[in-house]
Formats: sequence, structure tokens, C-alpha cells
Amino acid sequence: MTHPHTFPASPLRRRLLAGACAIAAAGAARSQGEWPAGKVVTWVVPYPPGGSTDVLGRNVAQRVGAALGTTVIVENRAGATGTIGAAYVAKAAPDGTTLLGTSIGPQAIAPHLMGRLPYDPIAGFAPVALLGTIPHILVVGAGQPFKTVAGLVAAAQVQPGKLAFASGGNGTILQMQGELLRQQTGAQFIHVPYKGDTPALQDTLGEQVSFMFAPAAAALPHIRSGKLRALAVTSAARLKALPDVPTMGEAGMKNFVVEQWQAVFAPAGTPAPVVQRLNREINAALRDPSVVALADKLGITLAGGTPQQLGELQKADSAKWAKVIRDGNIKAD
Repeated sequence: MTHPHTFPASPLRRRLLAGACAIAAAGAARSQGEWPAGKVVTWVVPYPPGGSTDVLGRNVAQRVGAALGTTVIVENRAGATGTIGAAYVAKAAPDGTTLLGTSIGPQAIAPHLMGRLPYDPIAGFAPVALLGTIPHILVVGAGQPFKTVAGLVAAAQVQPGKLAFASGGNGTILQMQGELLRQQTGAQFIHVPYKGDTPALQDTLGEQVSFMFAPAAAALPHIRSGKLRALAVTSAARLKALPDVPTMGEAGMKNFVVEQWQAVFAPAGTPAPVVQRLNREINAALRDPSVVALADKLGITLAGGTPQQLGELQKADSAKWAKVIRDGNIKAD
């Protein structure tokens, strides 16, 4: 006998109830798919502590963790031009709990220098967000005779193999720019690799080498003090800090826009809702006034944008530097 206040479920009622349960389950699945709540996130920096990639990454990671209600641990896995850390993340579980806070080197340059790597820099990752870009400045010591890019190139063409440029090491974006200048002009320069940007800049200041492409933040104090002369900037537009210094394009070097970018990637296969949530929180962190102030201090132009935009940038730069490396027969150490 049926209870006086209970009615047998009709086929329609059963279908409606089943549909409601399915919607609730899908909602729960979306919620879980959007972010693995309560799980600690590891933000891998493939460089030693203290560099701009590490410092900016830690500040952004802290804010992303707060927004997600979880802990984000920054872990430095340095070595092999950043490829050790990249390989670690590429092999991690694609669930949003392991991220790579890296730069252009391991994702667009090193793979073309180092032969076979244990990861694919493009297929092995899901782009998350572009953090920012670092413009470079073509600088010479104050005692050097060169006043323009054209003057520097002309001198190298008259004395092939006599003018040397410094970089922070083989395979770095600083070397790539010197090689690009050589390929575009036919001028024969000598590349002098150093163990880092700082000693390279010191020898440029001391005029042991003729010039270098230096990160803006490192070069600006010396330009302002008169110890370095800026010939051009590698960004698409002039820098606010150096309004009288032309871009490489304005100096006659067409298609010479070079910026060292920093970005966040996740392992390939990370669910799209997780990537979108990370992208949203990273973009929000980049608008934080304290992050903006830090970026100004580091000489980084904050960017943000969509995962798709980062993916397109990576592919374009990978193709660009692959050609420069191939045409220049450049080898890693």
C-alpha cells in the first residue's frame, strides 16, 4: 500500500530526477575540473634563485596561491640552460599542480641548440600566460667611437673579425641578437661568451669588447651615468626611459624586434578549465600594484593575455631562432 503522502514516481518524474542528478554531477565535475582544490601547487623555475625569472615568479605565484586558496611552492630546478626544469614539468601529471615559470631560452632557443631533449618545447606543454617581456639595448663603452648602429656595422665591415661582442653565454638570447645582427648585415663579429650577463656587462664597460645587447634594467644605470652609450633598443617601440634612443628598426635594421619573454606553462593535457583558471588568476596578479612596481624595478614590461597568444608567440620565436641557429651553425657548449 502506498503511503498517503508518497506518490509513485512516473516515468517522466524519474527522467527529470535523473536529469537533475546528471546536471548536479556535471556541475561538481566542472568545479573539480576547474581547479584541484586543496592541492599544493609547485611552480618550477628552471634557473637559480635571485634572477628576474625567479623574483617575478615568486611574487606572482604568491598571489595566485592566495586567489586559489592553496599553497604555491616555488622550486628552483636549474641547469642545462633551463632545460632540466622544463623536462621535469613536461613529465609531471597534467592536473594543474605543477607549473613551469620560465623564459624564452628553454622554450624557443635551447631546443635548437642542444639536439635531442627529453621534452618537446611546444607539444609537451600547455601555454598558460605570458608574464612579461624584457627589452634589450645595444650598448658600447663610453670610450668607443661608435655613435650609431650603422657606424658600428660599417666599422665591422671594414675590419672583419676585429670587433667583438659579449653575451651571457652560448645559446643565450644575448648571443642570438649579435648573431642576428651579423646575419642581417654581413658584418663579421667575434662572439665572446661569459658565464652570465653581469661579467659580460663589466667587460663591455671596461671596453674589453666592443658592444653587447644588454637587458634594459642592467644597462640603464650605466647609460644614465655616462659609462655606456645606447645605440638602439630591440623593442618594437622606444623605451620611456630612453626616449631619444631609436629602435633597431629606426636604426635601419628591419625585422629586428627582440624581447626576452617570461611565461607560465603547464604539462600538455592539463584540462582547459584548469588552464583558464590559472590564466585568469595570473592576469589578475599582473595588475597588482606591488607586482607592477617590482616589474618596473626589474625592467620587465608586464604583458598577460590569453594562453593562445602565448602559444603563438612561442611558435613564432621558436621558428625565428631555429633559422638563426641553423644559418649561423651555432652550437651549444
